[in-house]
Amino acid sequence: MLALLSAAYLWAVAWMTLRAAPYGSDIGAALDRLLAWLAERPSTAWITFDRIEFAANVAMFVPLGIFAVLWFGVRRWWAAPVLGFLASGAIELTQAAFLDTRVADVRDLVSNTLGAIIGMLLMLLLAFLLSSSRPRR
Repeated sequence: MLALLSAAYLWAVAWMTLRAAPYGSDIGAALDRLLAWLAERPSTAWITFDRIEFAANVAMFVPLGIFAVLWFGVRRWWAAPVLGFLASGAIELTQAAFLDTRVADVRDLVSNTLGAIIGMLLMLLLAFLLSSSRPRR
């Protein structure tokens, strides 16, 4: 089951990041309307496209951190940020080399790696909370 979920997740990330456009014109138009609506209000004017994109990239890689801990275990927690960085780097290099409609960006590398770290931290917290409360020897 873990292999199937991992493969589905990786396919979804590849589909989102390695196609010519991240979304269609209908989604783009809706996003533009939402951003214009948010910009009109002082309490939400700080919500910009760059911030939404950064947050979406973080969220997209949280599952990678979760899967990394499930695959490699709590003791190899460091695999999550390494995999996040390497996967994001591969995506950005592929976009730069082969997809002239996409823009490779260092911020994506940072946000994706951050997402993997957050997923890893969630799993480490869960492992800690589920571990026995008995003192260890």
